[in-house]
Amino acid sequence: MFSGSVQPNIVSLFSSTGSQPLSLFGVQVDTALPSDSFVHLLNDSTSLRAPSGASPIAPPKAYHDEDTEACIGKQLRQTVLHIQSPTLRTTFIQCPPSFLFRTDDKGLGLKHAWLQIQVRDLGREWSFEVGIVDKAGKHGVVRCSTFQKNPTLNYNHNLAPVLHLPLKFPSSSNALTAWSTVTVHLPSFIPQFAFVSRDQRSRTDASDEDGSTENASSIPSPQFLPGGAYAHLTYVKIYATCRLRRIWLSGSAPGAGGPTPWEFELYGD
Repeated sequence: MFSGSVQPNIVSLFSSTGSQPLSLFGVQVDTALPSDSFVHLLNDSTSLRAPSGASPIAPPKAYHDEDTEACIGKQLRQTVLHIQSPTLRTTFIQCPPSFLFRTDDKGLGLKHAWLQIQVRDLGREWSFEVGIVDKAGKHGVVRCSTFQKNPTLNYNHNLAPVLHLPLKFPSSSNALTAWSTVTVHLPSFIPQFAFVSRDQRSRTDASDEDGSTENASSIPSPQFLPGGAYAHLTYVKIYATCRLRRIWLSGSAPGAGGPTPWEFELYGD
């Protein structure tokens, strides 16, 4: 999508306040649950403008319905994207909408090292994933989830190894806003594939010695894992349940490449 383009230091993939927020994304929902599974723009402070018949979940009570003073500055008086479903895997947005794990499909083709996601914790399980490629052309999927307890590695239908990592929202009793900016350094994921693979194999070998029947067939062999220098990002997928304000990539660490554009900052109400 962007591999043949000049890539500036900052590339915004999604802004909930833009004229066409989802122009680069595909959307999937659980059609069997129309009132509980949907992706829609609404006002963060009022939850108004939800689709007809839908029932947006209420944010956790830590963020509202307490004394008035405690709630100041914890919501956005802005349009945001609400992604909700009791079946997390069935409801998501993805950019680009379709991506194939082939050497001739570079997907996004963005070479930026840093990915940032402005997201609101709604007190439900949440996950996002990215596709990355190393300089040797080896694909990998990194999935970060609030319900994951320990790092794991396995195959995704023989398409690419999936590195599944735990994710935790920052917590504070006096946070200025209920929103967080999740920042990940994409190149740092590359060595984690080999590290988690070695750890799983060592535990499997120990289990075999004890006579257990743990299956090692789902652990990718080292030759199939990304291991070289980071090359580019192929796709971004955001699952239910959360609220989104912005997704962008940058070539330098936050604060290292100069001030963040003012419109990228979070302003609580």
